[in-house]
Amino acid sequence: MLHAAKTASQKRQALRSALASGDLQRFVGAFTPLSTSLVAGGGFEGVYVSGAVVSAELGLPDIGLTTLTEVAQRAAQVARTTDLPVLVDADTGFGEPMNVARTVQVMEDAGVAGLHLEDQVNPKRCGHLDGKQVVDTATAAQRIAAAVRARRDPDLLVMARSDARAVEGLDAAVERLKAYVDAGADAVFPEAMLTLADYERVVAAVDVPVLANLTEFGKAPLFTHAQLAEVGVRIALHPVSLLRTAMGAVERALDALATTGTLEGEVPSMLTRARLYELIDYAGYSDFDADVFTFEVPDGTRGVQA
Repeated sequence: MLHAAKTASQKRQALRSALASGDLQRFVGAFTPLSTSLVAGGGFEGVYVSGAVVSAELGLPDIGLTTLTEVAQRAAQVARTTDLPVLVDADTGFGEPMNVARTVQVMEDAGVAGLHLEDQVNPKRCGHLDGKQVVDTATAAQRIAAAVRARRDPDLLVMARSDARAVEGLDAAVERLKAYVDAGADAVFPEAMLTLADYERVVAAVDVPVLANLTEFGKAPLFTHAQLAEVGVRIALHPVSLLRTAMGAVERALDALATTGTLEGEVPSMLTRARLYELIDYAGYSDFDADVFTFEVPDGTRGVQA
């Protein structure tokens, strides 16, 4: 009720322990705080706050238009609602090293378990669009070093993302990721890998967990969890899937309403009122409220000493 039962520190420690176990961690993008209950109920291991989702919710393209404040606010709203660790897309850190340092501390205050920073130029663009540009390796490594230095909780996971695969090729991307690990990255996110062999190459090159981005309609195939685990990937990320699923359903419902003048035919596929109340935990709030208003105030004269 109200907030997650686990503290941010506990969730950060849980994420690190889970990654150390060697088991694949499945992170699903939450397009609203409410959706975290469904992610947890599905047995998934983590929640993601996608920069692409935040920008889309604001009616903006994913080209670096969102601000640190907007992303941190959504990250805090999501982290508040779940005991699962939350990983947030921090883009390029919203600026250069000092901005990166502030981003890290703001995200720490938001309660996330980890964040990833990328090596695109600032402002960035969606990792699956053409025309991306990356900064030089030293500049990107400096961002990671600044992030590691700025964090106050050593358990906060700092992940380095590289978009160099589509710009400079796999060899260059691997070398960049190695440099980012040397700069202090706790995990790596090689964007737009094209084959399982690509992931296998990255896994062999670094000694930190590797994330695989499984975004629909992107450049990379939608590998299965079993396939990714087989080549040593430790985080399978589904960043925009829930938003796409939900908005697809919204569009179909609106089409039906415009065509038939009623949503009667759509009702069977809707989330029921009872299920919505269950996800929000109405019962918990009701019990708490009842306890407050049925509390008997003791007689103030008893036990009072002159």
